[in-house]
Amino acid sequence: MQELLKFAQELAREAGELIVNERATATLTRDYKGGKELVTQADLKADQLICTGIAAAYPEHVVLSEESSPEIREVWKLPQPVWIIDPIDGTVNYAHGHIQSAVSIAYCERGQIALGVVFNPFTDEMFHGIQGGGAYLNERPIQVATETELSRAIVATGFPYVKEGIEPMVERLGKVLTHCADIRRLGSAALDICWLAAGRLDAYYESLSLWDFAAARLIAKEAGAECGHFSEVPSGIDPQFHDTDILIANPSLYPQLRELLTY
Repeated sequence: MQELLKFAQELAREAGELIVNERATATLTRDYKGGKELVTQADLKADQLICTGIAAAYPEHVVLSEESSPEIREVWKLPQPVWIIDPIDGTVNYAHGHIQSAVSIAYCERGQIALGVVFNPFTDEMFHGIQGGGAYLNERPIQVATETELSRAIVATGFPYVKEGIEPMVERLGKVLTHCADIRRLGSAALDICWLAAGRLDAYYESLSLWDFAAARLIAKEAGAECGHFSEVPSGIDPQFHDTDILIANPSLYPQLRELLTY
């Protein structure tokens, strides 16, 4: 696993260098997947770099990528190891010159997320976690914050590109703002969850895609977070891969927030 970790970290750094250079030296081309979701040429180039690197080193492995292979489903049932990647998590931030964007790489084998790497090249922060081996930021151990009072908690979330059916989200947001200290919407789910792992945030909730959270969820769990959902997970779906109504918080706040957010 240490060999895989080193490989993933090196890939993340290479992809990070690419996206930093693309923004600094090139005019970003912009397209919209489904007419809604922003994608730039840097997303596609970083995706190609990571996928090519994995194929060269581990040709028998499967790659689930937001940009090049988003159609893969039920990765926990695949017999081969699976890499789950998001070349730029926080593309809107990236395209607007913000620094809250990251490369996310997770490794799954035998139906378990075993390794996660999230790298922000704009701040040179490398988060990683190995199943059963703890969570780290730039090789230093991290752990979740110890806040126990919901009224003092800083909670992060995000909102979808598609705005239909947004009313329940706004209602939940109102509950959180009423009962918690404040809310953050930073624009990168992977980094939000890693910030929670590092104690910078107290909780996080949102519906996502697997590549947004696979690596960061493991990092948060290894940092002491409780990871679950505030609605029921459908039968037949492994909860660690379920992407709807995700809730991550320290063990004290998790049950309080779950009760607050449950439909």
